[in-house]
Amino acid sequence: MKREFQLYIVPTPIGNMSDITLRTIEVLKDVDIIACEDTRTTQNVLNHYDIKTKTISYHKYNEKSKVSEIIDYVKNGKKVALVSDAGTPMICDPGSVLLEEIHKNGISTTALPGACAIPTFLSQIPRENEFFVFSGFFPRTSQKAEELLTKYSDVNLVFYEAPNRILDTLNLVKKVRGTVKVAIGRELTKLFEEVVVDDVDVIIEHFKDGVKGEIVCMIYSSNDSNFEIMSKIKSLKDKGFKSKEIATILSTLFDVNKNDVYKLTM
Repeated sequence: MKREFQLYIVPTPIGNMSDITLRTIEVLKDVDIIACEDTRTTQNVLNHYDIKTKTISYHKYNEKSKVSEIIDYVKNGKKVALVSDAGTPMICDPGSVLLEEIHKNGISTTALPGACAIPTFLSQIPRENEFFVFSGFFPRTSQKAEELLTKYSDVNLVFYEAPNRILDTLNLVKKVRGTVKVAIGRELTKLFEEVVVDDVDVIIEHFKDGVKGEIVCMIYSSNDSNFEIMSKIKSLKDKGFKSKEIATILSTLFDVNKNDVYKLTM
């Protein structure tokens, strides 16, 4: 017997309209209401598959005000599907406020497998291991961006970025991490899909005339054993510590030669 849920988290295609599961089509036809990030965008998918289900808007600007409405639908016996404009909901898309209330109210929920830019991207680039950190959209401020690049220098860092910002971001990566390896995926599953893997200098040159399309980026982990120590030196210098003090502190914390650290501060 098929189990019925009250709220379905439903992925939609990230580009290619064929990247949708039979179960997704079945669920979207079967539920009473579809909560959409943008009803106009979702309607394109629904029209393509002749899905007539009623839609309502649910996005980051009305998220809090719409929660009670959706909860009321469910409590009145309606089944609801949550979708985002593209890909899997809750991956850098609205939904957390709703799910918090759904769980508080003991409402049965399930998530369908489906399209998502992150695994689509990662499955086609070379990696030495499976470890990575996903940080969502890259920080807007230089300070937070530098902190992120430094904190995760020893692990592959994956993030989304806007096309009009990616060159500035890559130049910041070069400034903070040096000649590090980078992978860029844009327009995934679409006609002009492109995936490029190379040193950051080469990537910057490749996209120097501009970039179009949705972007996923991975900064490879750094092989420079001194990188973390250098980032700590910079932080301590910014706080006013002198070279001898920095050498003493870091040699104690990282079990490295104090004279070697001192030379790095000069």
